Amino acid sequence: MNLEFFKVGEANLEQIRLWRMSNNVTKYMYTDPQISLEDQRKWYQRIVQDYSRMDWIIYADGGNVGVVSLYDIAPLYRRCYWAFYLGDESARGKGIGRAVELNILRYVFIRLNFHKLCSEVFQWNESVVRMHQKNGSKIEGVLQEHIWKNGIYHNVICMGILRHEWENMIIEKLQYSPAKIEEWEDKIQHLTKCEGSTT
Repeated sequence: MNLEFFKVGEANLEQIRLWRMSNNVTKYMYTDPQISLEDQRKWYQRIVQDYSRMDWIIYADGGNVGVVSLYDIAPLYRRCYWAFYLGDESARGKGIGRAVELNILRYVFIRLNFHKLCSEVFQWNESVVRMHQKNGSKIEGVLQEHIWKNGIYHNVICMGILRHEWENMIIEKLQYSPAKIEEWEDKIQHLTKCEGSTT
C-alpha cells in the first residue's frame, strides 16, 4: 500500500467540504454540517493558525481518500487526540484505516515524543472500537448520553494508549509500511518551544 499524509491545503477545501457533508462520513461524526465554500475557507484559516492541531489529507494508492487529524495537542502533558475519516467509499475495507492508525501512533510517540494518544468513538461504532483495541488502545470510560444527534442521545467511548504500551506491542506484532508524512514545520517548532515538550 502506498500511503502518504499531505498537509491540508487550499486546493483540498472543496473535496473536504463535500466529504464532510456526505452521509457516509457525518454518521460517524458529532455534527451534520451544511458547509459553504466560504465556511470551509474560514475553517482552513483557523486550523492553519491553531497550534493545537494538525490536519492531513490521506493519500492512498493513487488518490486522496480522507482526512486524519491530531487535535487538542498538549505538549505540557505530552498527549493529544486523533480522528480520521475516509471520504472515498471505495477506499473502505482495504486496511487503510488500520494503516493510518499505525502510522499516527508512530508519529505521536516517535516524532512528537508524546506519552499518550487518545480518541473518542460513538459506542455503537463497534468496528472502529475493535480496530483501536486491536492496535493497542484501551477503553478508559464511557461518556453517558454525551452527544445529542438525530433526536437521540449517544454514548461515547473514551479510548487511549500509552507510549510504553505501544512500544511493548509494536515491534513484534504490528508489521506495516511507514507512510510519508508531510510536516507542519511551524507547528513542530512551536511544540519544541512549549514547556514540557522534548521534541
